[in-house]
Amino acid sequence: VQQVFKQLFYMINAVALNNLLLRKDVCSWSTGMQLRFNISQMEEWLRGKNLQQSGAAQTLEPLIQAAQLLQLKKKTSEDAEAICSLCTSLTMQQIVKILNLYTPVNEFEERVTVAFIRDIQTHLQERSDPPQLLLDFKHMFPVLFPFNPSSITMDSIHLPASLNLEFLNKV
Repeated sequence: VQQVFKQLFYMINAVALNNLLLRKDVCSWSTGMQLRFNISQMEEWLRGKNLQQSGAAQTLEPLIQAAQLLQLKKKTSEDAEAICSLCTSLTMQQIVKILNLYTPVNEFEERVTVAFIRDIQTHLQERSDPPQLLLDFKHMFPVLFPFNPSSITMDSIHLPASLNLEFLNKV
């Protein structure tokens, strides 16, 4: 059950983040607020179902950071440093793309300046991020089956001769 929810939450994360990276109309402060609220509801649901150890919440980390990026101030060099230290699960390409797509919804918000985006790129140059922008929503986590040891001891097993396993020797 835990593995199923980890996979499901990863797919939710990938599809939502990819939509955020492809659609200018959703890159705003208010969308960041909505995302963060919805993610907190999902995390609370996981806790209520006692699934917090499944790793499902950790798969949402890129989406959480993208939501926070939409909500942060984006003006000074200190803001750029804060963004770089906060957005560790996002690649430089993803951060820059979100900042380029950021669209103010009301008159109190401002567009992200080109100088600020260059400042971000300068701070993130030493990162060795993969070159991909979008997440692979078809990624599958390996299924792990727990090992349950048998109560039957090996020396009590009788192998029938019809199996033709003469090459096996009891030790």
